Amino acid sequence: MAAAATATAVLVLVVSLRFGGAVDGAVLPGIPTPGMFTVWALPVVRMLADVLGVLTAGLTVTAAFLLPGDGRSVAAHGWLLLRRATRLAVAWAAASTALIVLTVSDVLGLPVTGLSRQAILGFAVSINQGQALLLQAGLAAVVAVLSRGGVSRGLAAVTAVLATVALLPPAFTGHAAGAGNHQVAVTGLALHILAASLWTGGLAGLLLVRRHRRFADTAARYSRLALACFAATAISGAVSAAVRLGGPAAIAESRYGSLVQLKILALLIVGVAGAVHRRRSLPALRAGSPRGFLRLAAGELVVLGAALGLAVALSRSPAPVPQEPDGPDPLVELLGFDMPAPMTAARLLGGPLPDMFFLTVVAVGLLAYLAGVRRLRRAGHGWPVGRTICWVAGMLLLAAITGLGVARYAYVLFSVHMVQHMVLSMAVPILLVGGAPVTLALWALRRPADPQVRGAREWLLLILHSRAVRVLSHPLVALGIYVVSLYGLYMGDLLGTLMRYHLGHLAMLVHFVGAGYLLFWVLIGVDPGRRRVHPAMLTAVHFLAMVAHAFFGFVLLQSATVIADGWYTAVHPPWAGSLLDDQRLGASLAWSFGEIPAVIVMLVMVRQWIRADEREQARLDRAADRAERAGLLSAASRD
Repeated sequence: MAAAATATAVLVLVVSLRFGGAVDGAVLPGIPTPGMFTVWALPVVRMLADVLGVLTAGLTVTAAFLLPGDGRSVAAHGWLLLRRATRLAVAWAAASTALIVLTVSDVLGLPVTGLSRQAILGFAVSINQGQALLLQAGLAAVVAVLSRGGVSRGLAAVTAVLATVALLPPAFTGHAAGAGNHQVAVTGLALHILAASLWTGGLAGLLLVRRHRRFADTAARYSRLALACFAATAISGAVSAAVRLGGPAAIAESRYGSLVQLKILALLIVGVAGAVHRRRSLPALRAGSPRGFLRLAAGELVVLGAALGLAVALSRSPAPVPQEPDGPDPLVELLGFDMPAPMTAARLLGGPLPDMFFLTVVAVGLLAYLAGVRRLRRAGHGWPVGRTICWVAGMLLLAAITGLGVARYAYVLFSVHMVQHMVLSMAVPILLVGGAPVTLALWALRRPADPQVRGAREWLLLILHSRAVRVLSHPLVALGIYVVSLYGLYMGDLLGTLMRYHLGHLAMLVHFVGAGYLLFWVLIGVDPGRRRVHPAMLTAVHFLAMVAHAFFGFVLLQSATVIADGWYTAVHPPWAGSLLDDQRLGASLAWSFGEIPAVIVMLVMVRQWIRADEREQARLDRAADRAERAGLLSAASRD
């Protein structure tokens, strides 16, 4: 079945490349050409690498998360999937390495035989696209090693996560990375690749274990995954197509748009197949009639293979985005948008700059949390309204600070970036911690009917009880991560490096939220998994965090060196003041911003301390009462 899907993908790729104009045998005088071997081999090997990556991720995810296990080990079918994944991962690493050579040939316009070793190594080490392919090859090699490393379900889960991550590096250096609106285009493409790969690869893995005695239950779990992937693929694909087409008219007026229409048709076909699965073939499968499910799933896999071929052809075809007559604007290529107008309160709160990643996080976070509250109430259990308010407010604040006009100005002004940093590392985490999401998840998530299946609740409990969480939840470790990341980012040139790359900027913002959440979860969180620490120590840690934060603002205020000078010089607005004045404004904001959150945290800690003392005293009183009733206390002691 996988072979048929691969053959379909190759056929569709060849036809689409011809139709879309991605391959052209014409040679223009004076223009270097890599030769027809590179012209054809590059997309074919690209598709081969994609197929191998999709299968590797799908097989490892099926083995780790969809199949029942055998205690702490994967079961026999899971072991076989991991062994197949080893061979696929080795081939995937080789294909990604070959792509480096073919891409150098394409970029330099030289045949493969005319390339020097220095040119290939320089591209792989110094150029973004080469670095992404080298990273993908390295991750695939690690997956190959881990998939042979043992039969532990935990190791299988780590392998599956790494295989999934390895799918993403090329997404950050393709067409989307070079287009405007990086915040939507790049993240949208990455989400599209991730969802489509798990959907296709999971189906391939499912069909390989069709003889498993609990295949019907495994198919039902995959169906839920496929439904989520279908929604994510459709939404992210629509966003990516909108960015690269430049307008609705292009979808009907260009060959690129025609290929997009074919891809939409393939998506609709597999969507209908999925609906038929859930309504007809899955019940028939549970009743002992698997033939209809297998036929439909095989056809669905072939259509998904055709969609993969179309996707690779689209990545090689020229997109009909209108070009500026004077060429692309370097500032737009750097930022993803035009230089913003002079800053006003209305523009800070308006002129949105949505980021697909944070929009997805906020949407999923809100829906999942509210669904959990609804499930508890339907079961007759209450959930504090205050916690729901905290979570919703934290998510909305996260969406606002990363998607409104303030996000646009944070790229070009250090002072606004510092406001964004403070909100993401203090205000948002405090609200999210107050929502107690882990407690809600443990109460609302259902346990699988099969005790050998690890659902989301079981994996969450394993993470909470892991050694890593125990180390990270130590107050001094959480404090160290928060303080070191604060000073390390601004006291070196790390900020300028991260700001230049969309992935680096995204990782920086995520780290702000993560480091802040870890610290405040340790200080005032109520979720299980935290170390039990005396409130006096927590108070001392909070005081040290306040001192470190205030000292950082003071040092920054006194500094005469411009932080990330290369970046802010390149993007500095003509209407703004000097870089040093803007930096000092940011330092003042950082110095003063922490006062209100610090007071709120201290009040919460005092309240929790009082309640803990009251609970301890009540426990002692109950123990004394029990001892008295048992006659263990003398009358003198009672006096």
